[in-house]
Amino acid sequence: VFGKDINLILVLNNLSSDRKSVRVDMSASTILYTRRAVTEILKAATSVELGPRQGKHIRVKIPYTHYGKYLTTDKRIQVNALCEVMRSHGLKLLVEKTIILEDTNIIIKLPRRVVVNKAVSLEISYANPLPEPVSRCVLLVTLMNQQVKINLARLAPRERSKIYFEFTPRRAGPLQLQVDFSCDKFSHVKGFVTIAVAPA
Repeated sequence: VFGKDINLILVLNNLSSDRKSVRVDMSASTILYTRRAVTEILKAATSVELGPRQGKHIRVKIPYTHYGKYLTTDKRIQVNALCEVMRSHGLKLLVEKTIILEDTNIIIKLPRRVVVNKAVSLEISYANPLPEPVSRCVLLVTLMNQQVKINLARLAPRERSKIYFEFTPRRAGPLQLQVDFSCDKFSHVKGFVTIAVAPA
């Protein structure tokens, strides 16, 4: 989840009956959705001794403080582990993993029934998932082809807050509401719901 430390486990298994020595070079970078690297956030190397038919786990931790300010709006991190079996004529194995960090900080609550030409009040809840305060918070609400920009108070670390948004639907049928939350530390965290508007 965005704002939390990332914990990974690399599993190495020796399937042979010989002892193996493996060198592991690990790296991680923030990337765009095109997989183009933006900033390297981790570089580490370790060696592992594996007995016959033995498996070992290598734990990797990427703290939020290492990736937070380098993350793009795509919220993607590419992790690579190049494993080289020593004294084996250059036998290498590359393990790749793309991590897409989830946003969990927009929650939209609707009333049980929404009717044409009757005022409706929605609850929009938003949060700061980071271990540090955020300021310049803005909520952009898009509904019925109109956008409303709402400036919000700063949020303390891990704080959740909410606002109430009122509108009157003018026609029956499905209506899409989109919410876009931005601040000085991250931008474009989105949430949306489809509202079923009943005839009067």
